[in-house]
Amino acid sequence: MKLRPPVAPASQVIRQGVGDMLRAASSARLVIVRAPAGFGKTTAMLQYRARLEAASVATAWLTLDSADNDPVRFLSGFEAALAAIVGDDAIADIGRPAPRTTGEAALQSMDCLAGYPEPFAFFLDDFEVLQEPGVIAWVREIIDHLPHNGQLIIGSRSTPDGRLGRLRARGQLLEIDATALRFSIEETEQFFRTVRPMPLAADDLQRLYRKTEGWAAALSLASASLERSEAHTEFIDRFSGTSRSVADYLAEDVVARQPEPVRQFLLRTSILRYLNPQLCHVLLPDVDCEAILRQLEASSLIAPIESEDRAWRYHSLIAEFLKAQLQREAPAEVPRLHHAAAGWFQSQDRPVPAIDHAIEGGDYAYAVTLLIAHAPALLGQGRMRLLTRWFDALPEDVLRDHLPLQAIRIWALTFTRGPLEAMDLLERSGLRDSDDPAVRPHVLALRPTLLSMMDQLERALEVGRECLKHWPTGVAFADMVLANAMANVFAVSGQHAESRRLLETARRTQGADSSAFNMMYSETVEAIFDLQGGRLREATARLRIAVGSGSTQHYGYTGGNAWAGVMYAATVYEANDLAQAAHLLRVYVPLARDVLLGDHVTLGHVMLSRIAFARGDVDEAFETLTQLEYLGHVRRQARVAAGAKLERARILLMQGHTRAAKDELARADDPALWERVSRLHLIANDLDYLELAQLRWEALAGDAQAAMAAVARLR
Repeated sequence: MKLRPPVAPASQVIRQGVGDMLRAASSARLVIVRAPAGFGKTTAMLQYRARLEAASVATAWLTLDSADNDPVRFLSGFEAALAAIVGDDAIADIGRPAPRTTGEAALQSMDCLAGYPEPFAFFLDDFEVLQEPGVIAWVREIIDHLPHNGQLIIGSRSTPDGRLGRLRARGQLLEIDATALRFSIEETEQFFRTVRPMPLAADDLQRLYRKTEGWAAALSLASASLERSEAHTEFIDRFSGTSRSVADYLAEDVVARQPEPVRQFLLRTSILRYLNPQLCHVLLPDVDCEAILRQLEASSLIAPIESEDRAWRYHSLIAEFLKAQLQREAPAEVPRLHHAAAGWFQSQDRPVPAIDHAIEGGDYAYAVTLLIAHAPALLGQGRMRLLTRWFDALPEDVLRDHLPLQAIRIWALTFTRGPLEAMDLLERSGLRDSDDPAVRPHVLALRPTLLSMMDQLERALEVGRECLKHWPTGVAFADMVLANAMANVFAVSGQHAESRRLLETARRTQGADSSAFNMMYSETVEAIFDLQGGRLREATARLRIAVGSGSTQHYGYTGGNAWAGVMYAATVYEANDLAQAAHLLRVYVPLARDVLLGDHVTLGHVMLSRIAFARGDVDEAFETLTQLEYLGHVRRQARVAAGAKLERARILLMQGHTRAAKDELARADDPALWERVSRLHLIANDLDYLELAQLRWEALAGDAQAAMAAVARLR
């Protein structure tokens, strides 16, 4: 069995990316395939061997085990494998004269290999079992004396001690690590199509891929359980490093193989999202962390983080397993470790991971201290989802006496889960009764902002005018949000001059204190003016700035960005770049939906429906509009539901279903709603309102001349 490679399964994923790396490095004398258990090292080597044999390249295979640390045993196995390349007669010749010393036998084997004139490849699998210095030194000699037509391929869980620097410098070494061996999303899809055939929805496949990070063993273990489960989505939600099959695999094949000091290091550093020597030393001051990190990197149990200098991370499933083990074995250690990590991050002026560790360690008083110092700046940066996650993790009573933090929590909630929940929290918090000068400006800005997001624009105008009597207050974030919100309300109410005047005054007042979040908001309001004035190029430029206003700080997508993002997608759509528009809309529409931005949700769904219809997917077009109508009913926004009906009527009319289109327009006929829309300047209804939709139907299916006369009167 040692001399025969494992039998490849009938169905397997072809590792195209790994194969491309091997083809591009055909001159490499040494190939090292290095990764932890279950990453598909042997499978990649088998596929490479099959490709070489198909090209008539001679190959040999030797699977190593711990007994091969005996030099005689190793040499015997090596010579037996070598026969597959040079032939049995050549091996018999190097065995004479006998008896030979081990050194003589080794030299004869190397001479035999060096003298072979044809291309060949020698595969050594499970190389990590070799610990005997003499055997490793002999392999090093083989590498040094390989002829130009030979290649040695080593599969190992750790980096072999082969003095590889010279080969690396000469371009004669190819290293294929865990990163290269991870399945791509395309390979994951192929796995579930050919190896473990099962109907997985695209979203489920994406989520399972993100959880496994392309780790082949984890995908295999998950697929075995999925075959026994009818509820795929629920299973994937639960799948983690603590799942029985994954935990058993990790316990037996990964953690149990480590020396006890390394095992303890793994458990105690599992609380960290990334590892570096200084941080690990804070948690384990009596341990040579630098040496263990080098050992773990060589074993591919940690992966380097490209954006950080000398930093690594665990695979997410391995980290989950280790944290669960730590909680079982040493639960009292967990708070101490988190507190130490939080203190180190605070000392490095890195508040985000410091707060994360304070909360995860249950040190809520420390977390609140850090939030008081850093939450206002994070709010201004637009870190709404991050703030919401932290506040959700804190017990309610922790914030009771910290009113400014409660105000920040309501802002974060506004731009992540929408105005209904935020308004409810504002009413329950008692902040409206507070005279605290650090709190009052937030209350003044929150009320009209929330009312406008709830589509209560007339009430927002009334309340907002009263709030502006106290403006500016000197609290930069609240002042600028109030100005932006009221500028939008004024614009919607047709008071464009007042809207522009307020924006200009706010910008002069804030100056350099204006946050990235408020810059996004202001630019979007100005861009809407440009769009309504027909200035598409100017609007596109403003929205591009607005969408990217926080990107250099890696803030990611937030509910606030959805405000600008959907509008930017609209300008791309108007420029007829439908593919890019669809991509942007798939990113921003779900965020707008979460935040309940009625105009943006309507525009986004209508554009997605039109794009689907344009590419011939009528079912998706109608499904998108059904989702929009449902959302309007659930969120109690009649204008959103009516927008879905108007667009559905338009599509039916284009298909020639005039009766169905007429019925759909009748369903959308709400006189009070459309009378209100006629008084406002709403971006979702700028070109989509009932009267225009009825004229469109009349022009195509009724009295065209009467429709044209009515259109002339609209002008």
